[in-house]
Amino acid sequence: MCGRTACSLGADNLRRACAYRDRVGQRRQPEWIRAERYQPSYNKGPQSSGPVLLSRRHLQQDADSSERVLMDMRWGLVPSWFNKDDPSKMQFNTSNCRSDTMLKKSSYKGPLLKGKRCVVLADGFYEWQQHSGGKQPYFIYFPQSKDAMAEGKDGDEEWRGWRLLTMAGIFDCWEPPAGGETLYTYTIITVDASKDVSFIHHRMPAILDGDEAIRKWLDFAEVPTQEAVKLIQPTENVVFHPVSTFVNSVRNNTPECVAPIELGAQKEVKATPTSNAMLSWLKSSQEGSPQKKENDLPRWKSQFIHSPSPKKTSAGLLQQWLGKEAEPAAKKRKV
Repeated sequence: MCGRTACSLGADNLRRACAYRDRVGQRRQPEWIRAERYQPSYNKGPQSSGPVLLSRRHLQQDADSSERVLMDMRWGLVPSWFNKDDPSKMQFNTSNCRSDTMLKKSSYKGPLLKGKRCVVLADGFYEWQQHSGGKQPYFIYFPQSKDAMAEGKDGDEEWRGWRLLTMAGIFDCWEPPAGGETLYTYTIITVDASKDVSFIHHRMPAILDGDEAIRKWLDFAEVPTQEAVKLIQPTENVVFHPVSTFVNSVRNNTPECVAPIELGAQKEVKATPTSNAMLSWLKSSQEGSPQKKENDLPRWKSQFIHSPSPKKTSAGLLQQWLGKEAEPAAKKRKV
């Protein structure tokens, strides 16, 4: 399943991280729709809002269906047919949608057949491993690469920041019966967990790895539902590391949520001068930090324009960002 995520980039950097090539190969950045509503967070749960990518044609009928826009939507799909005046009165949980029943349940089948496919963006997601002593949280994300530096053909430096996790979702639009603003909501599709992460939990989000998969999922006018759903399957191209139970409370929203820990110790390694500087950057990377200059930000190339990342551990990179150089690298379970 997927019940908690992190998405810490500010609105401008999130847009840069979502750069893609259009039909003619031109590098583009998706336009933000209502960017002022987006709030970065290290600890997002259902009923909060989060950033998603979708085809512009959902908002503008004569638009190119391959053109992408960014939009902040509420997590937890409210079907368009829901007839109560308060979405919180829904009697069922729609934060996740099982891939094996999404074409059977009316809440998901309707919007899916209408092409309401979206890509949910996150730094990564949290999952809890059940054990005799309680539950151990893990942070799961795409492998990160230090050397994915590239210069855009137009002379602009491409995004070299954190490679965002891109999860397949379904969205819908609900209009209050008494009138009012349309509410956009989404659900994250889940699949059986891949072998390497199944010891943590038996379910995981359906992850779209690479721009071709993202393109097919979003372009509902060119790629019919029957073809798009073939993209929904487990992926092995993720890494993970244990994190503190500090993340258990959704009220906690600091870089400590994603910081690697050493199992058994449950104790953070002492911060270094580098760690303090990076923690300061992470805290100020959220919106509301106008003094932060773009050139001060660590970057990697956009995940939308490079080939899928190589399989390798990446907690070392995160440790550098958080100053945890002495902690163990992200581990995959040995089988």
